[in-house]
Amino acid sequence: MRHVLNSPWATVLGQPLALFGFLAYGAVLALAVAPLLAPKQSRWQLNRATWPLLMPLCLAMAVFSLSLVVLMVAVIQAFCFFCLLSAILSVLLFLLAMLGHSWDDVGAQVFRALIITLVAAVASFAWIQASHPDRQVANRDGRHPPAITTPSNEAQVALARHLNATGAVVYTAYWCPACRVQKELFGRQAAKELAIVECARDGYNAQPQLCQEKNIESYPTWEVDGALLTAGIKNPEELADASGYTGERLFPTLPSEPYSSSSSGSPRS
Repeated sequence: MRHVLNSPWATVLGQPLALFGFLAYGAVLALAVAPLLAPKQSRWQLNRATWPLLMPLCLAMAVFSLSLVVLMVAVIQAFCFFCLLSAILSVLLFLLAMLGHSWDDVGAQVFRALIITLVAAVASFAWIQASHPDRQVANRDGRHPPAITTPSNEAQVALARHLNATGAVVYTAYWCPACRVQKELFGRQAAKELAIVECARDGYNAQPQLCQEKNIESYPTWEVDGALLTAGIKNPEELADASGYTGERLFPTLPSEPYSSSSSGSPRS
């Protein structure tokens, strides 16, 4: 379930998908209960007004929920009990809304249901495709981190190139002071050789989906040899040892307080 909740499809417009599900079920509950709370003399008229709204809403919920189940099984390849439960409930609600009312023209309602199914399916597919990490367009108008001012020596450049060549990555955010210190430890020339992933959504060339998939919780966080190191500023000597670097080691040392590992930045909400 954790993989599902941490996937790129767990949010819509920056808000949890579960919030929209809650609002949809709340709307269904309100439409179903409203006639029961109305005075007896207007209950029948209100029921005739709300029931035609229940059917398309429940049908759209059912189609979208079923598309999420397909996504969960075929793409994310993880199981989410509540996702499956939501799909079952939404289908049952649609059947109840469709079969529990005496429609004046059943054929018209069936045709209406087919149109709603088609529209909901196309919209669900479009959203799933647009949210796929491989189709995310980098934010090239985002905010840049502060410029690195210290120069690099040959050892720093060699280490940075070695880290890049061995697949090491550092996850950062443009607003994170500790991230700037980490880059300053490499210097201006060497920092350009590093594989840096911007996690802030409004950052330049941001990749928030990747950071979310990696469960990055604070910055900077290094990934060396496929393993995430403890978050915080890393001395180049530590990174050299972790990555198997064998070259010259004329590196600057990690600054003392307040730029210790404990001062690493936490993701902004």
